[in-house]
Amino acid sequence: MIFWQLLLALVLDALFAEPRKNHPLVVFGDYCNRLEARYNGENVQRAQGVRALLWAIVPILLIVAVLQYWLFCGGLLQWLFGGVVLYLTIGWQSLGDHALQIARPLLERDLVRARENLAMVVSRDTEALSEGEVVSATIETVLENGNDAIFAAIFWFIVLGPVGAVLYRLVNTLDAMWGYRNERFVEFGWAAAKFDDLLNWIPARLCALSYAAAGNFARGYACWQQQGNGWKSPNAGPVMAAGAGALEITIGGNAVYEGAVEEKPSLGEGPAPQVRDIYRALGLINRALLIWLAVVAVLVLFF
Repeated sequence: MIFWQLLLALVLDALFAEPRKNHPLVVFGDYCNRLEARYNGENVQRAQGVRALLWAIVPILLIVAVLQYWLFCGGLLQWLFGGVVLYLTIGWQSLGDHALQIARPLLERDLVRARENLAMVVSRDTEALSEGEVVSATIETVLENGNDAIFAAIFWFIVLGPVGAVLYRLVNTLDAMWGYRNERFVEFGWAAAKFDDLLNWIPARLCALSYAAAGNFARGYACWQQQGNGWKSPNAGPVMAAGAGALEITIGGNAVYEGAVEEKPSLGEGPAPQVRDIYRALGLINRALLIWLAVVAVLVLFF
């Protein structure tokens, strides 16, 4: 059942990508903005962030659990429910679309538009980036979000079913909204950031292994082991290092956030990436996804 639900989700995503209107996560984001307005005031403590996190995810998880374990607990309805829920929690085609919206202007020598499109998917300042820096930043976000938008959601779906996929997507969304280390969110967003780190720990390492297996395995694995822990994120570092190594390129380096330079190590091994490497990174993710499908099929067949 899990394999066929996964296949249904990927087919739906390939056909329709993310819903452009009335996506459940948009409604969830509006709800979370109201929670933040209520709980994130002056002299906020981490406890307020924990309460906001629980109010954000627990009611939704209870609803999904009732549907999963009571209403849609067998047969065709279970297959459809699981496949549709997983489809709504992954962003396979969306990830590719965002990357191509940056790569195509670069091929057309339109660096300004490429910077603008990059700014829609990263938090760093993009106005003064060179073409090479735009390419590197794009590949970084593609590799990192390959885990966040695809593999981690699939992992938790395999472990807990629809409840697991929804739990992961909600927490990951909260981390994207609240998980900043600035004055506004450093205390309030602490719980969301830590919970996201926890949920991503195993999937990120499986994703890193998959990236290595989908490219130059020896170099990808070595970069993961040697460089992954040097990144500020305990999960993004292994994923990006393995992906860059597997692609035989070097990404990373310092970046500017809100006018301040943040020192970051280089990841991978090889020359600086070119525009074509954005397409190669997407291909790496697709091959890694095929590996996951094959592994799930084998597990279902023999266990």
